[in-house]
Amino acid sequence: MSIAYTIAGFSVGAIVGLTGVGGGSLMTPLLVLLFGINPSVAVGTDLLYAAITKAGGTLAHGLKGTVDWTITRHLAMGSIPAAALTLLLVGHFAPGGIDGAAALIKTSLGFALLLTAVAIIFRKQIQAYALRHSDGQERPQRTAVLTVLTGIVLGVLVSISSVGAGALGVSALFFLYPRLPTLRIVGSDIAHAVPLTLVAGIGHWFLGSVDWSLLGSLLIGSLPGIWLGSHISTRVPDRVLRPILATMLVLVGSKLIAA
Repeated sequence: MSIAYTIAGFSVGAIVGLTGVGGGSLMTPLLVLLFGINPSVAVGTDLLYAAITKAGGTLAHGLKGTVDWTITRHLAMGSIPAAALTLLLVGHFAPGGIDGAAALIKTSLGFALLLTAVAIIFRKQIQAYALRHSDGQERPQRTAVLTVLTGIVLGVLVSISSVGAGALGVSALFFLYPRLPTLRIVGSDIAHAVPLTLVAGIGHWFLGSVDWSLLGSLLIGSLPGIWLGSHISTRVPDRVLRPILATMLVLVGSKLIAA
């Protein structure tokens, strides 16, 4: 079974390398639906998996100067406390603790996948809309507050479903910062995902919902998968990949909600 996990890690890693999204959106439902992993264990393990894999991306963007650390800090100010509080409430008040919240996690994951699909499909339209309705005046204080609020929403969503730090986070930043270069938005989102998924993953670990053997098997496959996907990404049209990924997310999300 560990070989199957490694193959799954390689496949998801390749998709992440190709499209830049899909880690939590694909890995968690794959573990739940294909391998029958308990939803809470799938989410907790995937969160630490994301923290480790995205740390390399953060280092690369940081060295290139494509991370806006102010945006990252504002997102984290909302997301990290929200993630910790969400896990605390679920762990103490959900019937059966985090394991008893399986139905809630499945449903949350399903809706998060549908939102992610919408964000992937309409990312350019979201950015264009924000640019059209921008009056050109900078309101840093208002934007900072909205960024913190966005972080809160992402913190709740990611801690429950492990989905949202990628496509949803980028789409929200496109809307809040329509004049910021795309590369800086992506870099800032990846940098924010590392502490968020790390804190949420540690929270799941304390609640007993992390499988370390599974994590190791996934990493063995995903790291070369991400490397391969990144190197061939320029040869595959983005207009082909994103609709396919969005369709997969809609199908999987609908199945999780209906389950």
